[in-house]
Amino acid sequence: MNREISMTSDVPPSTNDPDLPALIERCLAGDQSAYATLYERYAPSLFRLAYSVLLVEQDAEDVLQESLVYAFRNLHRYDPSRGAFRTWLYTITISRCRNARRRKWLPTVALANLLSAGVEPPAPADESPEHRAAWTELHESLRRALATLSPPLREAVALRYGQGLTYREMAEVMECPQKTAESRIRLAHEQLRKALSAADEAALVELWQV
Repeated sequence: MNREISMTSDVPPSTNDPDLPALIERCLAGDQSAYATLYERYAPSLFRLAYSVLLVEQDAEDVLQESLVYAFRNLHRYDPSRGAFRTWLYTITISRCRNARRRKWLPTVALANLLSAGVEPPAPADESPEHRAAWTELHESLRRALATLSPPLREAVALRYGQGLTYREMAEVMECPQKTAESRIRLAHEQLRKALSAADEAALVELWQV
């Protein structure tokens, strides 16, 4: 399935939608249209997250379906006092991604379209052939650098930059201390800098303003 993979989720993961309690109540009462509403609302961001981690579209689609089936069957277990619904779904999705990696050793270098899943440098404002060629070269350099990240570091990058989670939320999803989440992002930065040339890093700083 050719899903559109955009850069970020449109709803902050730390907040719940105002109508969520009523939707969950309707789901628990057997209202199929409420389930459909939840699916349409949350499936795109869960797919982006799974794709950012697994790098293979069909595997991400499978994880999406497994995650939402599990979530729908266990809606009665969701406790809003323990965190946002979207963060709960991210936790389930990351767990299913890890299961998928165990079932099938997914290639860590299958990075086609990964950058558009959440870590793509912005397209140049100048659309001249020279600037477009420079952006394409940078795009490929970043792809190669991302291929050097281990699965835990890629999870951290996907959650931090693809989904916009805070370190506290990342720690909850990855089931690790917050300091570990921070450390994984720091290690990812260090590894990416080692894999990128000085010119590439300077270009990224100019594009991203980071």
